[in-house]
Amino acid sequence: MTKVLLAEDDPLTLSGIKLLLAKTNYKIVSAVTSGEEVLEQLPTARPDMLILDVDMPGRTGLDILRILRSRGSDCPIVLLTGRIDDRKATEAIQLAVNGLVMKSAAPNDLIPCLDSVVQGRRWVDREVLQRAMDYTLSKDKDDPLKILSPRERGIAALVQQGFRNKEIATELGLTEGTVKVHLHKIFDKLGIRSRTELILLCR
Repeated sequence: MTKVLLAEDDPLTLSGIKLLLAKTNYKIVSAVTSGEEVLEQLPTARPDMLILDVDMPGRTGLDILRILRSRGSDCPIVLLTGRIDDRKATEAIQLAVNGLVMKSAAPNDLIPCLDSVVQGRRWVDREVLQRAMDYTLSKDKDDPLKILSPRERGIAALVQQGFRNKEIATELGLTEGTVKVHLHKIFDKLGIRSRTELILLCR
């Protein structure tokens, strides 16, 4: 049984998520309505996973993600959102959010997302992921990645956002071997030798 701390300020959404998880392997050990309560409950609830609303009043789900990652916590965090702008989505991915689900799709997507996270994989809504990739690549029109092909630029963006080869392969529908081939081409074109150099070059 996976213990979940759920933070959602909308009563209707909160009830819906509780109902959705009721007959699953996910047990809600604490349900709160603010980011402040999340931080208060963590020491006693000791959850295996957090499900956080992005847009709570006070400290938001994204705020809690920032705080916990800055503390060195690798506790799995899934963000729920009705809407999220490209900058926030990109930041969440760069902060190694484990899952990001749109509320409108939660009835179908939340359980698959949680299952993926429990198995050590990242699950991000595909449309949000594409927007984050586009945002990352368009921030600087004169960036050094302009010599790369569109596919290579997409892979470089995912590397910058912390995705591993296996995760990149899953998101882009490629084999892990193909991703490695693309990475070698990227390194050759940019005159670099490692993922770390690629991340630094993209900043």
